[in-house]
Amino acid sequence: MFGLIGKKLSHSFSKKYFTEKFQKLTLSPKDGYVYELFELSKIDNFNSLIKENPSLRGLNVTIPYKKEIIPFLDKLDSTAQKIGAVNTIKVENDGTKTGYNTDYIGFKNSLEIFLNIKPNSIFKEKALILGTGGAAQAVRIALEDLEINFDFVSSSINEIQNHSTYKIIPYSEIDTLGYKLIINTTPLGMYPKVDGFPPLSEKNYSKIDSTYFLYDLVYNPKETAFLKKGKSKGAKIINGLEMLHGQAEAAAKIWKI
Repeated sequence: MFGLIGKKLSHSFSKKYFTEKFQKLTLSPKDGYVYELFELSKIDNFNSLIKENPSLRGLNVTIPYKKEIIPFLDKLDSTAQKIGAVNTIKVENDGTKTGYNTDYIGFKNSLEIFLNIKPNSIFKEKALILGTGGAAQAVRIALEDLEINFDFVSSSINEIQNHSTYKIIPYSEIDTLGYKLIINTTPLGMYPKVDGFPPLSEKNYSKIDSTYFLYDLVYNPKETAFLKKGKSKGAKIINGLEMLHGQAEAAAKIWKI
């Protein structure tokens, strides 16, 4: 059995994706090729989930548990360790639980295509990462590896004050004029609250034009309010569906499917 853990999962396409994948590969539910959604009201329920489902072989992890899941795991692979967040878990036959981060792979590969980054070339503009959660950390490492300079934006005053490694700017002080790539890693605008969007000022949204690239990790709805604002100004836009597919395929390899 495989599945997805998170707090609210009505937005997720993961069950459909893996169910169709199992069918294409003629992998039978009788042999454990079933993908379920496990909503956890709190991460402390994770151990109970494992005990109640001894046939679990792998899990994906989504908002808001990509960081919180780490203490419940036995070990992390090097990428997850570097990022400090986990979105894929492999459960070994002896019960050992290893954490991985395939968000990094899905995001990096899709971003290279979106920005048309060729081998040995660099995207010279600066990026702005909206949010500082687990997905944002995978985005951070991908941008570092692609040699794209970036800053974070956060609504958390404590996080801004306590974080010394990376520049984190409050939404009220940001000026989008200096950032041609803007990446939303927050759940704002995700189904069912589709009218939400990152609280950049209207003045900042008005500065966006055809030279901008807007990437929203949200993929349901297909076109978020954030992307619509960019599209109306001529910006190039992409949602998180390709990232979802990329990270799912990487997870499937980890699970040896």
